[in-house]
Amino acid sequence: MTSHWLSIGVLAAMFVLATALPINMGVIAFVGAFLVGTLVAGMKAKEILGGFPADLFLTLVGITYLFALAQNNGTIDWLVRLAVRAVRGRIAAIPWIMFFIAAGLTAVGAVSPAAVAIIAPIALGFAAKHKISPLLMGLMVIHGAQGGGFSPISIYGGITNKIVEKAGLPLSEMTTMLASLGVNLAVAALLFVMLGGTKLLSQRVALDRGTEPADPAAGAAQGARWTQWATVIGLLVLAVLTLFYKQDIGFVSITLGLLLTLAAPQLQKGALGQVSWPEIMLIVGVSTYVGVMQKMGTIDFVGHSVAGLTSPLMAALLLCVVGAVVSAFASSTAVLGSLIPLAVPFLQGDHGVSAIGFIAAMAVSSTIVDVSPFSTNGALVLANARGIPRDVFFRQLMIYGAAVTVIAPVLVWLLFVVL
Repeated sequence: MTSHWLSIGVLAAMFVLATALPINMGVIAFVGAFLVGTLVAGMKAKEILGGFPADLFLTLVGITYLFALAQNNGTIDWLVRLAVRAVRGRIAAIPWIMFFIAAGLTAVGAVSPAAVAIIAPIALGFAAKHKISPLLMGLMVIHGAQGGGFSPISIYGGITNKIVEKAGLPLSEMTTMLASLGVNLAVAALLFVMLGGTKLLSQRVALDRGTEPADPAAGAAQGARWTQWATVIGLLVLAVLTLFYKQDIGFVSITLGLLLTLAAPQLQKGALGQVSWPEIMLIVGVSTYVGVMQKMGTIDFVGHSVAGLTSPLMAALLLCVVGAVVSAFASSTAVLGSLIPLAVPFLQGDHGVSAIGFIAAMAVSSTIVDVSPFSTNGALVLANARGIPRDVFFRQLMIYGAAVTVIAPVLVWLLFVVL
């Protein structure tokens, strides 16, 4: 057994062990990274730690800390009531509003995790308040963010178009954009029906025009409207600095959290303890192990093995599958950058595979899997879920993410490559 297959086998064993026993998979993954990195790949500890996703860690800590403060001082409940009034009490409209706001943010250039980080806590707070499935609400936000992600001025769209142009392949920006939006919109509609969205159509809530937080458990937040206004201003500053000035969302979140804490320390008690440490441990542990696999060359090994197949259609399918599987754990941008060039030989000339269709299929299959709890978007939704046990919600996201990882590549291959 080669080192590449051994590292893949260890990853599979991690899933089995974490599923069979109540052990945080992040702990298992850190140990796996250490053992595989040192014993199989001959890495030093510093090299293994080079795969630690410091930016993701800081993002998760910063966002969950900031929104814990917003929850404690009553801001989230306040914003939820404002959303209800905006749709005249129609509960069923809220998931779609969240979908299209997230899509709009990424379409105009926001990084997908930034859009999810801003929208998800508010959306999931609303879901908890009005008994909406947190899985439905979280997935609507993620699919919205991914749906707008391939506009010509977006991050994913800009990077993909440059990669395709550099590879000398035909380019259709509109095809890629509409493929991503169409597939994610269709999936969102299906989820809305399957996860109880249609039951919400007949539900309306009485409009609450009060000015105080509706949650009496907010306790210390009573009479602190100025703190809530400060928090809202902070969230707007977060959006402006991250979406338009491209500042790091983790650093900005922690900075704003500190300012809110200094302004009203008595209202922020316990916020740091509300940071989703078990989920963060899980995500960064798995990411570190995948980083070891990347440094070992396992990802490239799999990609080149697939691209070497004699059947162009089958190679296109398997590259979409590889893109989906890897993106569920690692950077979607990195996957697009590494796998599209591998497809150049069978996309040039008359091999029966449309380059434009393949690019659209690869784009969708490599990003739609960001619903996985091991991706940044999935992790943000998991960390902000309320009213549901985290282990239950994690399993729901993992099952759904696994289903998408298996089904989506085949579906988009049929739609955009075969047909």
